[in-house]
Parts: sequence; structure tokens; C-alpha cells
Amino acid sequence: MPFPSSEKTGLRIPYDSPGSHKIAIEGCCHGELTKIYKALQERENQTNEKIDLLLICGDFQAIRNPADLMTMSVPEKYRRLGDFPQYYSGEKKAPYLTIFVGGNHEASGYMWELYYGGWVCENIYYLGAAGVVNYKGLRIGGISGIYNPREYFKGHYERFPYKYADLKTIYHIRDYEVTKLMQIKQPMDIFLSHDWPNGIEQCGDLMTLLRIKPYFRQEVQQGRLGNPYNTELLKKIKPQWWFAAHLHIGYPAIVDHAKEADSQKTLVKASPDQTENITRFLALDKCLPRRHYLEVIDIPDPVSTSNDLSYDLEWLAITRALQPYMSLEYKAIQMPSKDELERAGFAYSQELRAFARYKSYAMYVWKAEKSDSALIRRAIDSLAQNPQTIAFCELLGIDNDINPDAPVLHEEQSGVAEKTRPIDSGEETGGSHKRQKTDDENKE
Repeated sequence: MPFPSSEKTGLRIPYDSPGSHKIAIEGCCHGELTKIYKALQERENQTNEKIDLLLICGDFQAIRNPADLMTMSVPEKYRRLGDFPQYYSGEKKAPYLTIFVGGNHEASGYMWELYYGGWVCENIYYLGAAGVVNYKGLRIGGISGIYNPREYFKGHYERFPYKYADLKTIYHIRDYEVTKLMQIKQPMDIFLSHDWPNGIEQCGDLMTLLRIKPYFRQEVQQGRLGNPYNTELLKKIKPQWWFAAHLHIGYPAIVDHAKEADSQKTLVKASPDQTENITRFLALDKCLPRRHYLEVIDIPDPVSTSNDLSYDLEWLAITRALQPYMSLEYKAIQMPSKDELERAGFAYSQELRAFARYKSYAMYVWKAEKSDSALIRRAIDSLAQNPQTIAFCELLGIDNDINPDAPVLHEEQSGVAEKTRPIDSGEETGGSHKRQKTDDENKE
């Protein structure tokens, strides 16, 4: 059952509260969109409560065609198209607005096309390698991929056609995206990741976790379970909710931010009845029978006049300010120090003031038309530039370094119709933040 009782799982979720937004959370999708949507629709029929939004915590598998299968890191026996081609072609439409982050089993080529985020099909939005969006007044952020210490301080060097080794590294989290997220200062409601923050298991029912997953014991004892940089993000951003997947188990925890010290690396467990200065964490399983892979929570409706998904102004400013430090080489570009980031030369406050001239930013709109299913089935074995990425970079006045030499995917192929644009704009956002070429690039 996707919504098991606490008696069956041994894991109590202690944070149901009344509110206006009913948000569903899925663990690992693994290409099972139709099963997930069906489970939610059955729940709606049983409870007479409408689901407003679905969040998916990775391994989404936006496989459009057989060629995409060759860019996904999975054993050959698990290579299958799944449900996504039906949604990409327009044969089916997601019944709920769906937002997801990437995991370690993704269509890496398609995800790279949408590095900054974008619609993968109608009504399904990818947050990008890292991103923040606004939905009806809620700030939703996330980071894609999983942690590997060997790749963390490298650039995004993998190039299509991907070698076997590239498929094993392209989904690894990089310091560049974490540094961008660490600049967030405004409150965050929800944060998504694929792997867990390191140490989060200490803030829940650890005995039950180890009873169900005894092979976690050594990693827990050695302090190696989870991503240490997710822990840094958790302590810095302090979202109200943090959702994750990857380890294929339902696991709730509550973090007490009031008792933790800035220098303290470990997380502090909150008491069950604590409501202030906390982050409520929930990991979920993969979509299989008798697994806890779905949960629905209530979140109070914030004061907002927005009814759509829109870009987050603070995130636009951070992305623009730190764009010069994005490396497409094996060696990363050295990031500014913490002190330098606070100085005027590296701070994003000026960028934020520029973007704040607009009320919000509309995104691309995905066409609700069915496309030729033969196009979806045909293997597309070459790179493409996604028009959403082009428009995003034009909006920010930054270089588009994502497949810059590849042909542009035509809008009738990508499904996107209406370009990103500012709403109620009065002025331009200011000067360009296009990346300066390195000496090595100039020599080529």
C-alpha cells in the first residue's frame, strides 16, 4: 500500500495538521507515473480531498525514447521506457502539477538539456541540477543527484556521447550547486533531495530503521549514511519540510534547529511535540506493492495572489551572480570564499533588487497538443539545445553553456509554446553576466 498505517510500517508520521494545500510526496518514481497518479486518484475518491501538488524525490526517469535509455545509469535488465513517453507525447496528461528533482537513475542527456530546470512535458516540472520555484506562495527548492566525494569538487565535464564512466558520474552533486543554495537567505517552505542529509537517521526512530535495514548499521556507526553537504544545506536553509528518497524506506524525523550550534556538524533530534525552529524530514520508498512510497501532508495556505508556478526572484539573482563560477571542465573554478560572497562584489543583493522590479516571472507554457508518437519512438542520438534553457539564459543575461554548439530542439518537438517573460516589467535587469572565456578556451 502506498499509504500504510503506522502499525504496519513501525514509522509514525507525527505531523498531520490542517491547512489549505494538500501536497503529495513520492519517493523514487522509477518511471511508474501512471501507478502513482492512480494511487492518488484512489485516495481522492476515498477521502473526498483534492490533491493540489505532487513532489517526486528523484529517479524520475524522463525517458522519451530508446536513445534516452542509453544515457541512464542502470543495469541493462532495468532499461525500459516506462510510462513517460505517453506523457511526453501528449497521449496522457499528468492529472496533478508535478515537480521533481533528479536521482542517480535518470535520462542524463535530457536532464542536462534542462540544467536550470524546465517542463519535461505538460504539467511536470524539473527543478534542475539545483533550483527554487514558487507555487501559490510556497517556496520549493531542491538539489538533484547523489553525493560522491571523488566528484564533489569537480566541474560538469561529462559530454555526450557519454562514456560508461560518464554515466556513473554525471548525476553526482557538485560543490557549485551547493554553494549557490547556501546563499539562500529568505525562508524556505519545502526542500527536495534524492539522498538523505548525513546524520538525519539520528533524528528519527533509528532502532526501527536498523531493524528494517540492518545493512545500514555500519554506515550509521561510521557516520557515513547520507550526504554531508545536504546536512550543511539543512542547517543553513532550515526549511519547514525536507523530503528525500534513494534508500528505499519510509522514514520520518524531526530536526531541532534551536539547540544546534553553527559549528556543530551533527543534527539534533527534536521532541515529538516541538513545533518551533524545526525541520520535518520524510524519506519515502520506491513505487512497489506494499511499500510506503507515497504520503500526503497539509500545509497552511500562505498569503499569496499567485495561482501558478513561477520563478523565485532570489534564486534568479543567485544564479545570475554566480554564473561566472560554473565550470564545464574537469577542474572546477574556485568558488569565492565565504567572506568574499558577503562582499558587494560577490553578493547577489544588487541582482535581487534588479529582479524585484518585476512581480514574478512567467515560465514557458507546454502545449496541450498531442505530438507525433513516431517522433517519440524514433531514437534521437544527437545533442540538442532546449528552448527553455535558451530563454532562461536570455532572461538572466548569462551565457548558455548547455550544449551551445548543438542544434535547437524545435518548439514543435519540445512541446513548449510560450517563452519565459517578465510580468509587469518596467526596466531591464541590468548588465550581462556572460562568462569570460578562460585562457585555454581562447587558445582553441
